[in-house]
Amino acid sequence: MTTSLRESPGGTADSAAPAPGAATALLDAYGATRDRFLATPRHTLLAHGTAAELPHDGRPFTRGVAELLASRAESGVGPALVAGALPFDPEQPPAVAVPLSAEWGPALRSDPLVALPTAPVEPTEWRITPVPAPEVYEAAVAEAVARMRDGELDKVVLARSLELSAERLPDTAQLVNGLARRDPGGYTFAVPSGPGRTLVGASPELLVERFDGRLTANPLAGSTPRSGDLAEDVRRAAALLESPKDLHEHAVVVDAVREALAPFCSRLEVPAVPTLVRTAAMWHLSTTVTGELRQPAASALELATALHPTPAVCGTPVESARRTITASEPFERGAYTGMVGWQDAAGDGEWVVTIRCAEVGEKVLRLFAGAGVVADSSPAAELAETDAKFRTFLDAVGAAL
Repeated sequence: MTTSLRESPGGTADSAAPAPGAATALLDAYGATRDRFLATPRHTLLAHGTAAELPHDGRPFTRGVAELLASRAESGVGPALVAGALPFDPEQPPAVAVPLSAEWGPALRSDPLVALPTAPVEPTEWRITPVPAPEVYEAAVAEAVARMRDGELDKVVLARSLELSAERLPDTAQLVNGLARRDPGGYTFAVPSGPGRTLVGASPELLVERFDGRLTANPLAGSTPRSGDLAEDVRRAAALLESPKDLHEHAVVVDAVREALAPFCSRLEVPAVPTLVRTAAMWHLSTTVTGELRQPAASALELATALHPTPAVCGTPVESARRTITASEPFERGAYTGMVGWQDAAGDGEWVVTIRCAEVGEKVLRLFAGAGVVADSSPAAELAETDAKFRTFLDAVGAAL
């Protein structure tokens, strides 16, 4: 199904019910080497090919995007749309492009066919290499906690990576299909991230969306693993809502989001207390921030870059946290904890925090997970939290730590 760019994202709740299969058809049509796929609670986007790539030429990135989209809209040739991923480090080049064509469909969660099972990933004999080793990660957490108690920083998000290698990796399109069907109400994405590499993920966290002069942001911070036992799962959720450590961690992030977005808004609403969001693997503290934009309204990408990096993926103060991340993590984050999404020529769009993700190469699947470290953090608990966050992808490819 092909719809115009402006029709599908701006669709209203009272629109006619979508035909069964309209969203899953786009999911099934995704091709790993040529397409960019993004499924959100609003709609499903399948962008084909590359008409133009965004240059990394020293200009402000948001200005380059705006100029390119304005030119595309004026020409009337192809979609005036960019889609792709931006890295954690803004000095690194983005992987964002204008597609040759784009198809829009309704949200996957509205498609009854999404409940049908997908073919299981073929069994694979995985070799798993943790980077860094678990004990090294725990030592880094302990060192960060010591620095916090000395007043050097308030919070830092420290990440780990798992490198999964095999003679033959699972089919990327099949992997994306399984992730999307497992959580059709979340944000599933698959975009090229470099030569021979694809960024694939199922993120629970919206960085910011902008439609018709309004914005929504949904910061998540403070989390606990799910349990297969219903009573224990409910107990964990209730404990998270009352955890002083997690509530403080969440409040720091929400305050940063408020501060970053307020200059762009004529009105900004920030709930006083968080709620809960669940994924298959985790419970998260969640706050939904909404606002009306001042005129002329900032674009979705301008809002996203003003927010990035939030304390939920970096820490506070930002520069101290960045230095700690650089010193503690023995790998480049790349797109992990960056953002992935799309924007059109009107400035509307959605940008999602790039977590619960992996980069698929020819022979290696690189998984990423991080935990927010504060002064009350326990190294063993933060290690366990990253283990739980790895489950999204480990379960999807039939691997286990």
